[in-house]
Amino acid sequence: MSDLRETLASAFAEETDDETAQTAAENAAAFAEEYDEDLTAERVTDLLDDAPYEAFAHRFDWVVGELAAENEDCTDSREFRLDGFDALAADADIGA
Repeated sequence: MSDLRETLASAFAEETDDETAQTAAENAAAFAEEYDEDLTAERVTDLLDDAPYEAFAHRFDWVVGELAAENEDCTDSREFRLDGFDALAADADIGA
């Protein structure tokens, strides 16, 4: 998955700051490791190009939602989004 992470970090760096690009790439690679071993950088960047938002963070979070919707095993994609769990969200560790 390090190839996916590196390829995405490079692609994302063209659109946002390095820290955000690295975090997004790590999150996408983590999603791939957990839910979609066949996920490619091209699939992620194609979805990113189709995202209906201007800001990179919103576009990336939309991509994660789309990937999760395509995968019936992923019922909560917030841990992979840049926004993560907001203040009103239930604590993901409760009951774990």
